[in-house]
Amino acid sequence: MAEKRARLDPGSDMKINWRNESEKRKEQKKKWREENLLKKLEKAQLQKAEAEKRAQEKEKKKADNGCQYTLSVALPGSILDNAQSPELRTYLAGQIARACAIFCVDEIVIFDETGEGSKSMEGNFEGVGKKGQACVQLARILQYLECPQYLRKSFFPKHPDLQFAGLLNPLDSPHHVRIDEESEYREGVVLDRPTKPGKGSFANCGMRKEVQIDKQLQAGLRVTVQLHEDKPEQKVRKGIVVSPQHPRTESGVYWGYRVRLASCLSAVFTECTFKDGYDLTIGTSEKGSSMEALTLPAFRHALVVFGGLQGLEASVDSDQNLDIEEPNVLFNYYMNTCPGQGSRTIRTEEAILISLTALKPRIEAASCQAKES
Repeated sequence: MAEKRARLDPGSDMKINWRNESEKRKEQKKKWREENLLKKLEKAQLQKAEAEKRAQEKEKKKADNGCQYTLSVALPGSILDNAQSPELRTYLAGQIARACAIFCVDEIVIFDETGEGSKSMEGNFEGVGKKGQACVQLARILQYLECPQYLRKSFFPKHPDLQFAGLLNPLDSPHHVRIDEESEYREGVVLDRPTKPGKGSFANCGMRKEVQIDKQLQAGLRVTVQLHEDKPEQKVRKGIVVSPQHPRTESGVYWGYRVRLASCLSAVFTECTFKDGYDLTIGTSEKGSSMEALTLPAFRHALVVFGGLQGLEASVDSDQNLDIEEPNVLFNYYMNTCPGQGSRTIRTEEAILISLTALKPRIEAASCQAKES
């Protein structure tokens, strides 16, 4: 203490070198700044590593939970001509829809094996018995059944093709969500309701509350909505518009099928809506090979084709774009899914159930192989 006092005494010979003290403090501050900067860099690198790890985990979860492949089914609309009444035609279409929904079919392609079919759902009703109208009627009923019940009035006005569709068994698919059922995703229709500038449109998603989406869209559009968490203080639910494939690819939830019309068998392949087409094609016929030793390769988009009353041979003969003798050259695999059948014929609606039952474990094995690779 005495030394300290002597140091501060103005009369003392010991003087403080303020310039040196200032330099020392600057050096100390510089050192602290460098240490803080290093800590911040380390923290940033740590956060970046954690973010990359979370992204990898998310991608892995997506690969594990999501379904990255699609399954399509093609069949001729002429199978309705084999039914004797409008009620039976409608019931037959309902059987097709139920079979495809049970086996998680993503796309149903209806082709005209006469080669004169329509590629559009527009036009005047000419009767279900008229040539070429069976494809349109089958497509319309399939679309009607795929649509959630609370949206049908918005998209399906009264039509003779749908006269008996209300009697059919519902698909009860995951996207047919009940009013009080909790679901991350819902199908909705954009409402014609004014909104504030910068705010998204409102949509009816079959809930007690309307949902406000993140985009301004034209009224009457069908949208797939991913819902945000419900908060009691909110007057409306919030959600974002996502692709119809999003529930399947992200969460592995089957989200219904889409329907496509093709004018002939060859158009099923040439007018494929997938970017690189179908990379796995399977034809079904009693003249095909046995399925016992069948192992499917990894694929992205699979197509299973069924013939009509006369089989795929009749479809090939009537297609002017095809110059082939046998239909088996069109497919990667040409299979007999029910060898030793006890009936002369297997109806198409029966063939779908039989074939997809036999193919399902092989398709799942091929998808697991794709994930591992």
